[in-house]
Amino acid sequence: MSYIEVIKDIIFENNLSQERLAKIIGVNQTTVSQWLLGKKKPSFDNIVSICENFQITPNEFFGYDKN
Repeated sequence: MSYIEVIKDIIFENNLSQERLAKIIGVNQTTVSQWLLGKKKPSFDNIVSICENFQITPNEFFGYDKN
């Protein structure tokens, strides 16, 4: 699973809009849109914020299996 799919899952599972997700992690909605389109990748700080706010590990964010 790619980080794009993980972000989409976070949005779906938490019933968020791109705008709401952006506010939670401290970026603008355009940035989230560009991540979802694969035009940009999240910075280290953004990845940490996503992981902390949605209780996932960096390995899960990048699609590595827990096992």
